[in-house]
Amino acid sequence: MFSDASAYLSVFKTSTRERWDPWTPLALAGLSAIGVAFIYSAQFSTSLSNWINQLVWLGAGAGVYLVVSLVDYRFWLSVWHWFYLACLLLLVLVLLPGVGQERYGAQRWLDLGILAVQPSEPAKAAVLFATASLLVGARLGSIRQSLGTLGKLALAAGGPMLLILLQPDLKSAIVLPPMVFSMLYVSRLSTRFFAGALGAFTILVAVVSWDMGRYMNYMDASKLSYQKDRGRYEAVSWIPLKDYQRNRIVSFIAPDKIDPMGIGWNQRQSLISVGSGGLTGKGWTEGTQAQLGYLPRAVAHNDFIFSVIAEEKGFLGSLTVLGLFGIVLFNGIRIAGLARDRFGTLLAVGVTVLFAVHVFVNIAMTIGLVPITGIPLPFISYGGSFVLSCCLLQGLVQSVYRFRKDFT
Repeated sequence: MFSDASAYLSVFKTSTRERWDPWTPLALAGLSAIGVAFIYSAQFSTSLSNWINQLVWLGAGAGVYLVVSLVDYRFWLSVWHWFYLACLLLLVLVLLPGVGQERYGAQRWLDLGILAVQPSEPAKAAVLFATASLLVGARLGSIRQSLGTLGKLALAAGGPMLLILLQPDLKSAIVLPPMVFSMLYVSRLSTRFFAGALGAFTILVAVVSWDMGRYMNYMDASKLSYQKDRGRYEAVSWIPLKDYQRNRIVSFIAPDKIDPMGIGWNQRQSLISVGSGGLTGKGWTEGTQAQLGYLPRAVAHNDFIFSVIAEEKGFLGSLTVLGLFGIVLFNGIRIAGLARDRFGTLLAVGVTVLFAVHVFVNIAMTIGLVPITGIPLPFISYGGSFVLSCCLLQGLVQSVYRFRKDFT
């Protein structure tokens, strides 16, 4: 195993496989610059300097991107077990009392002294490697023929997802199933499996809807106050959702039932931010929602950074961001088609779908199309662990391109 891995670490070759794809790095650089600029703008009226921290993380991320892209992606096929186990260990450690750091009622961070890291971020790459590695040698056909592989995948992806949900960190867990299902689809698994999965998802939605109906009735019957009595319903419900997560859904489907100064405030102010930007926006650092604190400063520079961009640069600025993401996503699919083998195709598809989910859910959240989830926007939202994770994943896609077999 280790002899195979060392063979793939021979990175300074002179063959034509060394050629780089320029489009994705240029788009990522543009998104990163926009992110730093609007993190600065979102906190312009305060003394915070998170934009400087973001620059440091982006610098470290650029190093990660370069190293990962220089290494033949097949290297991970030899060592994914160790990477996966290390990430699993971190997910266990963060749940231990006195080890994991609790913030805002969730135990998601490991304090390393000079920085705090979120183990759920590298876990995304671990699930990606595990899924691609298990599928690359599998012979998928009918559901019966694929049961062994599907069982292994359920354990490989389900273990990290369960540990992430226990933190609780729903936003990091919900991006994993679309990634895994897309890789299964590319592997040409029987369509009956996806029909069954769609049926199971429909049942899940129905169960959650039923639970939400009970929750709203409970709120009416007990005069439940989000601010004073949260946490009461989750103790009597068998659905594994926290009441604050239920309140986010209620604020989306029935905002009048939730105190608008509480859970519904962020989304209302986000909609005002986006709607007030017009065609060209109010100007950089001139957005009133973030500057005056109506869009809370705790979320303006991370989860709701797109709202700040939309208000200050308007529709054209928003379109620029979407265009850059479009380049990244389209190029990821193109590179998947150019891959030299099945493993490279699976990696590129998995990364691209993961990013697509992040982009869609974050932007849809800011404009009121989906409930608030707290999913960050890649390369734009503030966050150290998230930046490094994004750079690692995009470095893999670049590696797939550099070491592809055929050129067009």
